[in-house]
Amino acid sequence: MSASALPTSCPAAQGVDAAGVQAFLDALEAAPEIEPHSLMIMRHGHLVASGWWAPYTPERPQLLYSLSKSFTGTAAALAEAEGLLDFDAPVISYFPEFEADITDPRSRAMLVRHVASMSSGHRRDTVDEAFGRDVAEPVRAFLLLPPDGDPGTVFAYNQPATYTLAAIVQRVTGQPLTAYLRPRLLDPLGIGEVTWLCDRTGRELGFSGLHATTDAVARLGQLYLRDGLWEGERLLPEGWAARASYPRTPTAGAMGDTDRQDWDLGYGYQFWTSRHGYRGDGAFGQFCLVLPEHDAVIAATAATERMHEYLNLVWRHLLPAFGPAPLSGREAADAGLRERLGRLALPPAPGRTAPLERDGDWAAAVFTSSAKAGPVRSAGLARDAEGWTLTLTGEADRPDRPDRPDRPDRLDLRLAGAGWTVAEEPVPTAVSGGWTEPGTLAVEVVFLETPHRLALTCSLADRTLTAHWRTQPLHGGRFTSLRAPRGSV
Repeated sequence: MSASALPTSCPAAQGVDAAGVQAFLDALEAAPEIEPHSLMIMRHGHLVASGWWAPYTPERPQLLYSLSKSFTGTAAALAEAEGLLDFDAPVISYFPEFEADITDPRSRAMLVRHVASMSSGHRRDTVDEAFGRDVAEPVRAFLLLPPDGDPGTVFAYNQPATYTLAAIVQRVTGQPLTAYLRPRLLDPLGIGEVTWLCDRTGRELGFSGLHATTDAVARLGQLYLRDGLWEGERLLPEGWAARASYPRTPTAGAMGDTDRQDWDLGYGYQFWTSRHGYRGDGAFGQFCLVLPEHDAVIAATAATERMHEYLNLVWRHLLPAFGPAPLSGREAADAGLRERLGRLALPPAPGRTAPLERDGDWAAAVFTSSAKAGPVRSAGLARDAEGWTLTLTGEADRPDRPDRPDRPDRLDLRLAGAGWTVAEEPVPTAVSGGWTEPGTLAVEVVFLETPHRLALTCSLADRTLTAHWRTQPLHGGRFTSLRAPRGSV
């Protein structure tokens, strides 16, 4: 189903000062450790500003990382409303086949609401332990890890908790999360293609792995802002938004960083409490900010390790731009913002489209990684009538899948000129860069359905390469996996 357009308005008509949005864009683009990818701002039910930094585009799904959790929590709310799930039922009651194995009293006392609110009693993220202990059934492995405290008394950002919630929803509904959400949430909201990464059990992960557009994130935020109402139709139970956003367990200091104020204010059901409103968020700057006091929603994607700095810029520049009434005489300011939003772009890497010298040496060059471990093992150059192709060979396979044969990870990249060169296969990428000095080729590769970018430099003098991720992929670094799963729901 293709999405119908959101209602749009000029910022001034909805009491939004375009100068404040411009100041936010200035601050984002001046922040050295923030790479913005998309931004949508809704006020009073209208889309007042939206833009994508090329080569990112509106229609392309993005890996949302932990922002996926907010969709999982929504699915749990719908299952509860249909009488399929009870937030006050023991988790073990949904997995009777594990009954004899789970003997720890705290594990047996764990309720659905505890895994939904990250208060399983564990004081750490148990993801490596659970998935490493039993890849065939991570829920069983999670329940076999004795909680450190009584469930409901301690917070830990614990991926298997949400995975278990997702597993319960998929078990009681008999469907993957995406299939269950399609007629109940996605279609009514006008959300098009979404896909979710699955684990070896065939379950959609729940805690991460959802690929959806920024538009989908904005629509979910607007639904929560309206307490589950969409165009006059009730999609979520009345009061669920308040339940989901209510801080149930203190989180102060739980994230191990004293300068993360927006992570210290509590956690609800797969949503964080913020200094302003509440939010779903995902690694590297995937945000759904719901601001009831301003009747606003901000949806954004980015690549940054400093998510708290991104939020600080929102609070500093965007909140003051939300006024109590429409603004008059702002036509020029609104037009200027609209024009800027239409030409947003990430600067391409510099470089010439052909070698400065020794053209023949480059034409058959092979480069080997100078590091013992890294995302790229080797690279080779080839030239044809249309230009140059750089072929990268990466990790042989995922280290957690010894059952698979050793299959090299290969990616062919066209070096086609200035700016970004976009290719769709084998994974959607955008490439920029080229020869920066005699004997040096420097290339940047953006994986367009993720927040991730790879920087690569080849040296002709010693036939070596260096490569590193600007942000490290969390679901494995194989090039050919850095895309939305094939097939849509």
